[in-house]
Amino acid sequence: MNRNLRFVLLFVPMFLLWSPGCKQYNKDYQQAAARPEFIHAGFRRLTEIIRFDIFAPPISSRIYAYSAVAAYEALVPGYPEYRSLAGQLNGLKPGPQPEAGKEYCFPLASANALLIVGKTLVFSEENMEELKESILEDYQKMNMPPEVYERSMAYGEAVAKHILAWSKGDNYAQTRSAPKFTIDPKNPARWRPTPPMYADGLEPHWSEIRPWVLDSAAQFKPAPAVPFSLDKNSDFYKQAYATYETVKNLTKEQEATAWYWDDNPFAMEVSGHFSYARKKISPGGHWITITGTACRKANLDIMQSAEAYALVACALADGFIACWTEKYRSTVIRPESYINQYIDPEWKPLIQTPPFPEHTSGHSTITAAAATVLTTLLGDNFTFTDSTEVEFGMPPRTYNSFMQAAEEAAISRLYGGIHYPHGNQSGTKNGQAVGQYVTEKVKTRKK
Repeated sequence: MNRNLRFVLLFVPMFLLWSPGCKQYNKDYQQAAARPEFIHAGFRRLTEIIRFDIFAPPISSRIYAYSAVAAYEALVPGYPEYRSLAGQLNGLKPGPQPEAGKEYCFPLASANALLIVGKTLVFSEENMEELKESILEDYQKMNMPPEVYERSMAYGEAVAKHILAWSKGDNYAQTRSAPKFTIDPKNPARWRPTPPMYADGLEPHWSEIRPWVLDSAAQFKPAPAVPFSLDKNSDFYKQAYATYETVKNLTKEQEATAWYWDDNPFAMEVSGHFSYARKKISPGGHWITITGTACRKANLDIMQSAEAYALVACALADGFIACWTEKYRSTVIRPESYINQYIDPEWKPLIQTPPFPEHTSGHSTITAAAATVLTTLLGDNFTFTDSTEVEFGMPPRTYNSFMQAAEEAAISRLYGGIHYPHGNQSGTKNGQAVGQYVTEKVKTRKK
């Protein structure tokens, strides 16, 4: 049996009531339908598919954001104390409304909206369809009135279509055919491809994507990069040398931390004449998983969980836009390239250098953004155990706060040898600013 199906069935009781000669519909189906495990299972499967399909981290954040907003918007009519995100997210207009006086199962509508949007935005549609069929089967076994089931499914589909129509205006399609990042071999400060893949610069036009909450891609500009220099007494050389020395003198714990937060969706491993790909969860997927873990520990209901996923996903998406805007504005050379050319040609980073400029650190930015949102929702001293990396052979880690986890993720990039200290520090501050703005601007509660 599929793991997700077993997981959902474990938490979803079956309510089958019969009487002689006629079928009695369960009056308590609404309570059964509102189990938050439905939404957790949906995001878990979405994360698995994103990993399988090897979506780049910025693109993954886009998939999460639209899926999370769809789930939230289809659920919110059943919870009058919550607000719609229409008019609060850029370009999102009021969507379809449930028919007055009619009964709906809004958790079912939410599940349908989430799965439709997720299925549309990924490649492996059949995997999302498999989960949809299992979840819908569970809802059917709740024995709700057929007209409520059909009406709720139709409402969820209408919300999904509204969100997908909104997504078409974010300039994503136009950036698919935009020019590649140009390499300038005469400019020693400019980013250039790194081994082993020597891939082109990833998503150089991501600053052109419409933000979710930010006023513009340039709204939160991080501290500028340290000016490039070859002078051994310069700040830039010292930054590079700090990375060089850190990797040469890693402790076992620092090395484990670097691998724990590696989160490289596609790392190319080369052994002699052979090469193979190693797929891992994306940085955004790591924090979506942490969101689910936190929701379960805090015993959040389905609406509170949908709220958390929507706010975190929007912060992740806007964090990537803010970070990528700076990356391709400053186009800073990676430590691997600088160190190999000017310090030690034999030096290698611990983890694989991703194919885009250094400043600022994407991990530092988006983890701080997500951690800031979760801290606002659940508090500063929220202890949790993250098991995201267990499937990749690493033991779970326990943190006393979301920011502690974010700070560890940031420093892991120095341990891994792919960032300068300044890039991590600037990214963390920028991510906190993005996360705080999201929580201040987006009002999910009416009181």
